[in-house]
Amino acid sequence: MAYAEKRTARGKTYYRACYQRPDRKAQGVVVDADGRAVRYPTKTTAQKAADKAEVEAFEAAKAGRYVPPEQEAAARRVTFGEFAKEWLEGQSLADSTMQNYPRSLAHLLPTFGDKAIQDITTAMVDTWEKEQRKQFAVSSVRTYRSLLHLILADAVDADLAPKNVAERRRGRGRRHGRGRSRGPEKAITSMTGSLLIAERASLLSGRDDEFVAHVLKTYTGKRWGELVGLETQYARPDSRAFRVEWQLYELDTGEFTRCPPKDDSYRTIDSPGWLSRLVGEHVTRTQPQPCACHGLTYVFSGRGQGGTRQAGPTLREVATLAGVSTGTVSNVLNRPDTVRQATRERVEKAIAEVGFVRQTGPAREAAHWRRSGHAQWIFTPAATGWYPRKAPAEAHPVPVTGGPFPGVPVRGRGASARAEACWMPIKDRLTRHGLRHGHRTLMEELGTPKVLMDERMGHEDGSVGARYTHVTDTMRALLMEQLTEVWHESLDDRLALAPRSPVPVLDRLLQERAAER
Repeated sequence: MAYAEKRTARGKTYYRACYQRPDRKAQGVVVDADGRAVRYPTKTTAQKAADKAEVEAFEAAKAGRYVPPEQEAAARRVTFGEFAKEWLEGQSLADSTMQNYPRSLAHLLPTFGDKAIQDITTAMVDTWEKEQRKQFAVSSVRTYRSLLHLILADAVDADLAPKNVAERRRGRGRRHGRGRSRGPEKAITSMTGSLLIAERASLLSGRDDEFVAHVLKTYTGKRWGELVGLETQYARPDSRAFRVEWQLYELDTGEFTRCPPKDDSYRTIDSPGWLSRLVGEHVTRTQPQPCACHGLTYVFSGRGQGGTRQAGPTLREVATLAGVSTGTVSNVLNRPDTVRQATRERVEKAIAEVGFVRQTGPAREAAHWRRSGHAQWIFTPAATGWYPRKAPAEAHPVPVTGGPFPGVPVRGRGASARAEACWMPIKDRLTRHGLRHGHRTLMEELGTPKVLMDERMGHEDGSVGARYTHVTDTMRALLMEQLTEVWHESLDDRLALAPRSPVPVLDRLLQERAAER
């Protein structure tokens, strides 16, 4: 039973609000935020506080939310950093997720790490978010806040906090602009634009692989990891389909982990006959071998030297010791007659001092494309006509020859001076994922039924209407015919620009199309 307890301290009288605890283990006392008993000046105010506390305690016990005062005091001492560390160790998720969580957590710990979970308030979270938005992209901040919400939700379940202060109230802030947190619109391009980008990508890499892969992504809407992880056994030209069973995800360590597709979107993507032939001929021509990392055979390989560098001093170490550039060291090793004798002797002395041994044997092709390398040196220059900035070099146009169309990239030292032209942008801000958006948009233009679009994209529609709509063979056949028409139109547009191409596989396709017209 609740009552007001009279107390005296230093000659002054005050009252404590006491009540019966639901667990009946001890007497409950109303305390403040620091865990100290509240001192009420009058008996009436203490009695009211005691009655209220007892009612709330029994209601919480009835709802299964009652936390004994001693546990509340212990919870008050648990910091966000301590709980987050224990929480992270207890997770068992995909490698990609486990890699991304520490990144996001690094943005939370400086502000909340040393604070008790019960002391974190909604105002603190909102202030932190505003500061983060000044420094980072909206989408990134949204990811950081989502992790904060997830951790605090589990803290509430562990009775470490009464509520989740990172939870947003539904509809909050809409009067002041619903689109304030909306990211930039995803750029897409036409099928002709995509064909031109694929041609450029092939010229930048110096092989047909990038052309075939780019066209495959454009006309199937595959995700990047699904494209890189396409095994030869799931490229089925005879059945005119591509099966999505796995994807390859690149970790920060540079390793590739083989994992299920996003949201378990296993699916079979129908393919037009011309696309299946294109990929099938590519596999026959390249004869891919099992990779060393997984022992599996993939349709596409990476570009550049694969494997790890042999141990020992590097070219840069030699250049630093000799006081020259790495290009000069390379010239001494490969074209010594082009280097002055005094410089050559200084470099040779540095090579002997550090014990530099040059790489021997042929360079191996990388087993898989690197995310950043492909984007920086292949896709972005092909789409925009510019190499992106990479310190210390600034962004600069792709230098090309004056012919044949569309111009072959000029490489090596002094490339800009030797070039006759540069590429114009095909689509600024276009990303590889933008090709997936473009495929979905194309199907919308073609009037493809939503159920078939969702199947190809690997999306799931949980509506009641979707349960009563099914994909038919007629739908599939019509879409394949339409995609073939679009492909032929893009080839016709390319023929109008130039009858031949420096990319062998596209040159053959153009000649075949010209003969059909």
